[in-house]
Amino acid sequence: MPSISYRRWRTTRARALDEIAEAHAAVGGSARGRRYTTQQINRAYAVLLAAQFQGFCRDLHSECIDHLLSVIAPPAALYSLVQREFIRGRQLDRGNAQPNSLAYDFRRLDIQIWDVLGRVDRAAGSWRDDLEELNEWRNAIAHQDFTSAKLGGIINLRLSRVKRWRTSCNRLARAMDEVARQEMMRLTGASPW
Repeated sequence: MPSISYRRWRTTRARALDEIAEAHAAVGGSARGRRYTTQQINRAYAVLLAAQFQGFCRDLHSECIDHLLSVIAPPAALYSLVQREFIRGRQLDRGNAQPNSLAYDFRRLDIQIWDVLGRVDRAAGSWRDDLEELNEWRNAIAHQDFTSAKLGGIINLRLSRVKRWRTSCNRLARAMDEVARQEMMRLTGASPW
């Protein structure tokens, strides 16, 4: 069974993303062609995708902490102290779910997330690149600064690109869920979900 975080990604978070995809179709139609009126919806979709994926990653990280604490079973008086220590400085609480922030946060739980993902699926490098690109666009949109060299001078975001990022996030979420499960089993000897 997948984690609560992943189930939420596939249901509640997916519905929120589907709603903006439906709004895009309602405004611009589904046929090919230039639709300048949908540019802001494309941008909103990208920002929402980045936010929902960050929420998934933060939830998964918290779920791993909860599992570790259930195995460690600190005395009630120390429980919140140990829990706070696990989330102290968590980058997912204050920044985007970028590859480096994921690596930093999961490393605190003794999970080398990108190394393990790379061993589990060869596509992990592609997902990592898409996640970096998504967050570059998210920052450009949120800060209204499209001058980053990483954007290559492009200021118009196409729906096809956002859909590609969503596919990558879906695949990455599924793989992260399985990697987190395996790594929690490695650390504790018990399945977290």
